[in-house]
Amino acid sequence: MPNPKRRHSKARKNKRRAHDFLVSPSLSECPNCHERKLPHQACLKCGYYKGREVIDTTT
Repeated sequence: MPNPKRRHSKARKNKRRAHDFLVSPSLSECPNCHERKLPHQACLKCGYYKGREVIDTTT
């Protein structure tokens, strides 16, 4: 079994592993307008959070 001749640096190892922890954001459904939104955030489409309007989206 061949062994590496030189040690890989920490920077080289971390660059190789940089994309391993990328995950897509989990999305939930807005109960008011049924659009996809980030959990624990106000809906950007209708402006509702926990059943009440917190962002004025009439403009």
